[in-house]
Amino acid sequence: MKPTQLLRGAAGITSSLLGLLVLTFLIGRVMPLDPVLAIVGPDADRSTYEQVYRQLGLDQPLVMQFGRYLLALVQGDLGQALLTGNPVSGDLIRVLPATAELATLAMLIGALLGVPLGVLAATHQGRWPDHLARVLGLFGHSTPVFWFGMMGLLVFYAWLGWAGGIGRIGLAFEGKVPIVTGLLLVDAALAGDVAAWRSALRHLLLPAAVLGLHSMAYLSRMTRTFMLAQLSQEYVTTARIKGLTERQVVWGHAFRNIRVQLLTIAALAYGGLLEGAVLTETVFGWPGFGSYLTGSLLLGDMNAVMGSVLVIGLLFVSLNLLADALYRIFDPRAAA
Repeated sequence: MKPTQLLRGAAGITSSLLGLLVLTFLIGRVMPLDPVLAIVGPDADRSTYEQVYRQLGLDQPLVMQFGRYLLALVQGDLGQALLTGNPVSGDLIRVLPATAELATLAMLIGALLGVPLGVLAATHQGRWPDHLARVLGLFGHSTPVFWFGMMGLLVFYAWLGWAGGIGRIGLAFEGKVPIVTGLLLVDAALAGDVAAWRSALRHLLLPAAVLGLHSMAYLSRMTRTFMLAQLSQEYVTTARIKGLTERQVVWGHAFRNIRVQLLTIAALAYGGLLEGAVLTETVFGWPGFGSYLTGSLLLGDMNAVMGSVLVIGLLFVSLNLLADALYRIFDPRAAA
């Protein structure tokens, strides 16, 4: 990639993130929430309220408030969170691994089920496997996450006892697994605690399946669309005339030509899972990024909200860059 392209890309990323921060900052200032009351409480006197109001810099013009935030941001300071009283950066480092663990397993479930389902639907277009795949996709895409989560808890936790319930791990293991990566499955494995690992897995599988159902619906639909476009090409007909098996035609030729498109779609879907797990985390009491952002929004904690929005923007930019790099690896013509 040429230096001018790199500079142009860096400028585009910076301007996008800056625009995202400006929009979030302005929306936060017009929200009917008072962060001062969240600190001093509704029974505080007027002088205490005004003192905290000035300490937060809310008496200054919006331009100056945003300028102070940007100045602190370039120094690596995201401010202090009203919700926890800790630096926002520390809070984000603490909650992101929980969401990353949930979203990663959900993405794996969605991809392992959605991609073969989409291929099956495309190769049986108009027949019962295609109809079944489309119904499952419609169900996964249209079913509200909170309803599906509550039904999952009712059936698999309350009735059958298969799932672990709310939280990331059983109460008996709470605080006993040494935190190394923040990913409980990894940390429990590193500690050699098999019982804690099983408990973490039981708590993780159900919310990951609920979240993965939506990614499965999306990936199956996109896979079907991509495969139908490839199966109608002349090279597929030529491959069949040459005597190749249907498996070789479908997976060795047609599917091979949609890998790059699927990688791009999967990267964006994974980003959506990372920032869109709010309802799932709320239903399952999952102490992750979504729960943190929701609590910050309800409190009017703009430092935490701005930091969270910045992380979301960086995640999507990073995933787009990763998808672009993989595109160049799997399709060398793109690098030309």
